[in-house]
Amino acid sequence: MVERFLRVESHLTRLALFVAVLMLVLSVVTGFYQVLTRFVFNAPSTWSEVMARSTMIWCVFLAMAPCFRGGYMMAVEIIYKLVPARALMLVESFIGLACLIVLVILFYFGIAMTVRVGGQTLSGLGISIAWAYAAIPVGAGFSLIALCARLLAQLTGRETIGPPRDEAEESVTSDTTADSRKERRARS
Repeated sequence: MVERFLRVESHLTRLALFVAVLMLVLSVVTGFYQVLTRFVFNAPSTWSEVMARSTMIWCVFLAMAPCFRGGYMMAVEIIYKLVPARALMLVESFIGLACLIVLVILFYFGIAMTVRVGGQTLSGLGISIAWAYAAIPVGAGFSLIALCARLLAQLTGRETIGPPRDEAEESVTSDTTADSRKERRARS
């Protein structure tokens, strides 16, 4: 059951990331088009600025899911360094619970806002502004699933607890430690 949930979540998070990247590309392309039409051709486009803004909103809210899944949205590294190893799961659970509360609020009020603005249209595009606001509950929904999967994987021992370590960070840390050792030896 847990494996199936984690597998489904993995596919959903990849989908969210793929669409977020697609939205980022669309935002950059329409932003470039806006600059080109405004400053090169002196005939600004009426739709491209609104489109670039809307696709950037979708990009940000969809990219939340992979960030939560990887632990990048909730890592306060100094806490992980100060807390004993046995208490890390408690810290991770507390941070996860706080994030879950925020995401549920975003999901609930995102739906309410999307429904509320359904009758308004985006200027220049002529479509309902609800399409832009829908990014809030959709992104929060993907993020809720990703965050639950992260916590579940950690609770069941499938993943390590705490923020991810990257090689660059470890290299900088080891270089700094080696430099400080050399300085101490030189002073002695």
